[in-house]
Amino acid sequence: MNAASLSDALAAAAIAAYAAAFIVSAADLARSRVAAWAGAPAAVRVPALRPRTVAVEPGGGVDVDLGMAALNQDSRTAPGRLAGGAVALLAVACALNIGSVITRGIAAERAPWGNMYEFALVGAASIVVAFLIARRRFPIDRLSVGVAGLALVVLGLAVTVLYAPVDALIPVLNSYWLAIHVAAAIVAGGAFTIAAIASLAFLYRRWRERRRGETPDPSGTTAVLERASYGLVVFAFPIWTFAVMAGAVWAEAAWGRYWGWDPKETWAFITWVLYAAYLHAQATAGWRGARAAWFSVFGYAAFLFNFVGVNIWIPGLHSYAGV
Repeated sequence: MNAASLSDALAAAAIAAYAAAFIVSAADLARSRVAAWAGAPAAVRVPALRPRTVAVEPGGGVDVDLGMAALNQDSRTAPGRLAGGAVALLAVACALNIGSVITRGIAAERAPWGNMYEFALVGAASIVVAFLIARRRFPIDRLSVGVAGLALVVLGLAVTVLYAPVDALIPVLNSYWLAIHVAAAIVAGGAFTIAAIASLAFLYRRWRERRRGETPDPSGTTAVLERASYGLVVFAFPIWTFAVMAGAVWAEAAWGRYWGWDPKETWAFITWVLYAAYLHAQATAGWRGARAAWFSVFGYAAFLFNFVGVNIWIPGLHSYAGV
């Protein structure tokens, strides 16, 4: 089996593993919802709370900051073994996905993101890698159902609709900037994706809280989702800024101008503006919460259109989707 065939086989195995992760995470979500509806504790073990800081207040009391480990103390809704199994399956699927990307690069003897198929292949892996890293900082294991589902759709479309055999790069892409510019966009895109999923989950939970007349808990799940989205955008925004700047430098080398308002350049700028607006909204007390979260969702919609709609449907200097 040559490297190209091995890449295709690993991609097929990754799809199977992503499907298994999606099914297990969906089962865990259903278990928690049924348990909460029935009002009976689910048979899960809640992790022990680990204090992060201890401070003595002026009145003599002790203020213990339990941090984000205090999330989901209710055993009816706490992630259990199924959630852990889903995350483990996601890690296995991601390893297979990365293996597919590496072997594709070996077969092509270049950076493995020269067309839409290859970008989708590495994009699916970047989404899951971003989630696996983010969950070490934020208790967001329940988002695994969205992460697995999205990775499954992206990889499924890649092998069925976007697939292209290994081929040489077109001249304009045959540059070391392909590795620099696109790699930065891929890293930022993975973090933006998890931020968008967290923002959508936040908006749903905030809507449900308001419908029930509940007071938002500053240490509850909804607040954690907001913090996770914010942290991921703070991480990804400067990387995306670098990607836009690197693209401008590459454009000058390829076409003799830094910026020409080509459709992809325009949508890259729109994406940048929306995420800048999100960060500004989070820094403004009156625009936090749901209104700020919508900027994250709109920014990701612009990001998706930039890498799907522009490449496939809008003619321009960047029309090299390979489909």
